[in-house]
Amino acid sequence: MRQVIPHQELSTIVSNIGLAPGFSAIFSSNAASDSGFMMVALKPDHKVSTFTYMRELKQLLPEEMPEVQTFFTSGSIIDSVLNFGLAAPIDVQVSGQSYAELFSAAKQAQAAISRLPQVENTFIPEESDYPTLNINVDRIKAARLGLDQRSVVSNLITALTSNAMIAPSIWIEPKTGNDYFLTAQYYENEINSLKTLENIPVSSPDPAKSHEDAVLLRDVATIENQRHPAEADHYNIQREVDVLVSPRTDDLGGTQDAVQKALKGADLPNDVRITLRGSVAAMQQSFSSFGSGLLMAVVLLYLVMVAQFSSFLDPFIIMFAVPMGLIGVIWTLFLTGTTLNIESFMGIIVMVGIVVSNSILLVDFANQRRREGPPLRRAVVESARIRMRPILMTALATVVGLMPLALKLGAGSEASAPLARAAAGGLAVSTLLTLILVPTLYELFYASRKIES
Repeated sequence: MRQVIPHQELSTIVSNIGLAPGFSAIFSSNAASDSGFMMVALKPDHKVSTFTYMRELKQLLPEEMPEVQTFFTSGSIIDSVLNFGLAAPIDVQVSGQSYAELFSAAKQAQAAISRLPQVENTFIPEESDYPTLNINVDRIKAARLGLDQRSVVSNLITALTSNAMIAPSIWIEPKTGNDYFLTAQYYENEINSLKTLENIPVSSPDPAKSHEDAVLLRDVATIENQRHPAEADHYNIQREVDVLVSPRTDDLGGTQDAVQKALKGADLPNDVRITLRGSVAAMQQSFSSFGSGLLMAVVLLYLVMVAQFSSFLDPFIIMFAVPMGLIGVIWTLFLTGTTLNIESFMGIIVMVGIVVSNSILLVDFANQRRREGPPLRRAVVESARIRMRPILMTALATVVGLMPLALKLGAGSEASAPLARAAAGGLAVSTLLTLILVPTLYELFYASRKIES
């Protein structure tokens, strides 16, 4: 990290390695003692983007440490919220009954996803083949000696970690009122081999029998070397294994589509299911909600204008400004390389409100001029000429105000750039087209109505 990031831009590096026995292990993202994560903070005035350093580290780490598997995340609280606490925007969740089948299916899915050009990195956070000591308690021998499985396990946990999880004791300091855990455990250097582990004394929790000669662990149990998953992850009570996917570009929807196509050809067991979670799944749900919300907003806006204008034709002419704005949105997003996301959808909604208000100015003023007596052509031309200045001033002020966000000039403007680009591009194009199209349609429809009458 320090080799890539200059000291004048590096603020803090915090490393979290392995797992500490106890309840704190629940809140750690580490799978076992051979995994860890590093949090790197840059100084507020850093000149180089975080993602630039991430790209350099992704190239350097495999060369310097090929035996280490790495996975990068932005560390942003916004990304964590959008990902629902997951470490990646796309989480391929493999669920089923057997962990052996799950890890096999997860590795097969990882191999298929890693070959995609849209994917930059994949990672399985869980460990499937972790060295484990299996303690087999002989119930008959333990019962003859006045012991049970619970007492044997309690003595073993106390010897290896402490009694904080078995029989916690709290001492409150009289002067300050601070409470402290009082724990007892063996010296770490005393448990240094399987033989010393087998010689751990095991006593009964019954106070009447606790003074008897202690029984050794080897007298009531056997120890076997095995390999098991380092952790047992569940989602909705279902066993699952995750495959984290890091997209190469900002096109999360396109990456997810490619991932789904790659997984369709995977030969998986019948009881194994694959589900895609993360911000992409939430984004697709939001897209459907935004789409229906936008349509409902347009319909309600039309109905409100029908009541205000007492006409079905005038609101219909006014609403022609909306597709003109959508043309500008599509071209702006295409030219700037911006994806269609939640922020750009919000920009479309902002754009619709502004362009409709500009169109209302034209139609309403044209109606006023016609009621005063001038011919249709003259009323339309005068409405476009007189209302051009306020419409252009409104559009120009809005576009100029959105430019710092659209160009990512301010701090934190990256997140709002799609909103600003969609709103500014749609408004700019719609303003120019509306000044031509809306008066033209107004004269066309009212001229045809006059001929029919």
